[in-house]
Amino acid sequence: MDRNRWIAVGLIFLGFIMLFGQWFGFFTIVALLLIFAGVLQIRDGQVKKGYILLAVGAIMVMLEHLMLIIGIGLVSLGIFYRKSRKAHTTDGYIQKQNFMSNFDWDRAPWVMRSHSIWHVLGEADVDLTLALPEERHTVMMFYGMLGDIDLVIPDYYGVEIEGFILFGSIDFDGRKETGLMNRVRWKSPNYEASEYKVKFMVSYLGGDLTIRQV
Repeated sequence: MDRNRWIAVGLIFLGFIMLFGQWFGFFTIVALLLIFAGVLQIRDGQVKKGYILLAVGAIMVMLEHLMLIIGIGLVSLGIFYRKSRKAHTTDGYIQKQNFMSNFDWDRAPWVMRSHSIWHVLGEADVDLTLALPEERHTVMMFYGMLGDIDLVIPDYYGVEIEGFILFGSIDFDGRKETGLMNRVRWKSPNYEASEYKVKFMVSYLGGDLTIRQV
């Protein structure tokens, strides 16, 4: 995102604070600014620093609006359970719920199984060129509050992607969409003819989804 677009986002952010400031105390405003700064740091490649800022901001918001955050989390978790049940046609999938999780499936060969993963803070690097599939059709769900998902997709898999980021960005082969309500729905041209198919379902309130074809 260029400078003018970040200025526009900042102005919108300040406008919301002015409109709804009666419900936001100074503590909450500082927390939201930290979260915003964390997103910027991640976008600039400072991932570790960005997630520290996100975590501090999220903790501050939780302390100030604990019941609201718990309510949002419960709604998100309920949607996750409902969609997970519909997405998986068999019982042989792995389901995980964590406050914080990290998946480094881009450093060595790894066994690809169907997963349903929900977390408050999470990061996943998924490289299908290193995957060893266990089944013909794999479903991988990543849901939660804040997340950063990087996908590397070779042309010999049939891949379907459903992604939604409320606040953040979706980068598909260098074409980046940022801001609010970012969506992507995509199916590879060879999907129907492929022997091995993978479906990714990604949904976060805030975060980044990066997709790269190789």
